[in-house]
Amino acid sequence: MTRYIRRAALLCALLLVALLVNVVRVQLVRSETYSGNPANRRTDIARWGQPRGDILVGGRPVTGSRDTGGLFRYARTYTDGPLYAPVTGFASQVYGSTLLEHARDELLAGTDPGLAALPLLSGLTRARGTGGTVVTTIDPEAQRAAHEGLAGRHGAVAALDPVTGRILALVSAPSYDPGELSGTGAASARAWRRLDGDPDRPMLNRAVGQTYPPGSTFKVVTAAAALDAGVAGDLDAPTDSPDPYTLPGTRTRLTNEVEGCTDASLRYAFAWSCNTVFARLGVETGWKAMSRTAAAFGFDAPGPRVPFAVARSTFAASGASAAKRDRAQLALSSIGQFDTRATPLQMAMVASAVAGDGSVPVPYLVERTTTAAGTTLSAARPRTLHRAMRRETAERLRELMTGVVEEGTGANAAIPGAVVGGKTGTAQHGVGNAGTPYAWFISWARAEDAPAPVVAVAVVVEDARAGRGEISGGGDAAPIARAVMEAVLGDRAARER
Repeated sequence: MTRYIRRAALLCALLLVALLVNVVRVQLVRSETYSGNPANRRTDIARWGQPRGDILVGGRPVTGSRDTGGLFRYARTYTDGPLYAPVTGFASQVYGSTLLEHARDELLAGTDPGLAALPLLSGLTRARGTGGTVVTTIDPEAQRAAHEGLAGRHGAVAALDPVTGRILALVSAPSYDPGELSGTGAASARAWRRLDGDPDRPMLNRAVGQTYPPGSTFKVVTAAAALDAGVAGDLDAPTDSPDPYTLPGTRTRLTNEVEGCTDASLRYAFAWSCNTVFARLGVETGWKAMSRTAAAFGFDAPGPRVPFAVARSTFAASGASAAKRDRAQLALSSIGQFDTRATPLQMAMVASAVAGDGSVPVPYLVERTTTAAGTTLSAARPRTLHRAMRRETAERLRELMTGVVEEGTGANAAIPGAVVGGKTGTAQHGVGNAGTPYAWFISWARAEDAPAPVVAVAVVVEDARAGRGEISGGGDAAPIARAVMEAVLGDRAARER
């Protein structure tokens, strides 16, 4: 009898070991396979079984959760949804998530190990804690000024703190209400079909996900390369620049929209955006120096994560093979045409480098993350991407950009009681350049009694109403930039009082 008891005990022990091995296999080895199986709804049920953590702007939540009473119990809600959609993105029970909702999903959903008192145990049991909080860098007044400035238009705005890289505004127009995609009913399905099929692409974040020919705003990069390389020197000395300028190796003649560009000084050419002067300057500076400077500003590298991905901005020189390094193409690339392309965020980084000491700050959107109780889990630290130019070059470019606003094409960006620097741009596109030009304006501003600029802005308007002259950048985009800069300056002044 004892022998049979021992055998039964051994069998039970073996069965127990087999059970434990299978539990380990299911819970650890095969967990991802089972959790990712479309037939497994337990993950989604658990995901939406509790309120989601919030995203904060200016210390206030712009997201929330509502109890639907359904299988996927809590649906996402948004305050001022169209205003903050380029920041939050959407979190949908059916269509997934985007932007901050996606990039910080684990924290907001409560599955981030940092939220658990015992992270190892939480990882094994896959328990969900209360969702954490994402505190953004967005200035609500600057965000609203940009949103209202683009009302009824197609375009984007990006604004940075040029010292730290904090993103103060990130706006794309037209926008949409991400709350329409919450829930599992017919209304959210209709909203998805409408938004996804809209030719205006309201769900596209134009500030970080769309690249445009930057037009004459790229002349800031060209000027930096020429000054650092010693090709340009005295800002007021005449240049050997014909008008029109025949592109090297071709019979194509490049002209200007303004008078006085023949042998114009760098100061005049920058203030009134003489294409011929900067095209020739880019050719004289050369592919190597132009490529090096563009790369230092952030072109031709993977876009920064802020924390979601930003599209790559490109300068034609870096992508050209040695056999295809055509000087005529370099001339056009140096005035922001040919295949030079940039996101609005990238051009705000260019303006930030000029506003500072020549270094390009790494932009970031999340100031810190916390538990629901307010305990800090992580905090951003300002970082520098590259030094784009010498400190002295940045100082001279600030002088040139100030001249654009004080006596050039950027007069509409002037702010009483502040020093403002800017650069207008009009980028032609379409077959035979027949499309309505994109109007650009990049700028920075500081209070007259302040030691350094506190905001750098880039604005692009796709449907510029003015003609092809540089004035469209000053007429369409500069007033929007001014409103954003005024909001930041006013907010800074209020905090200092």
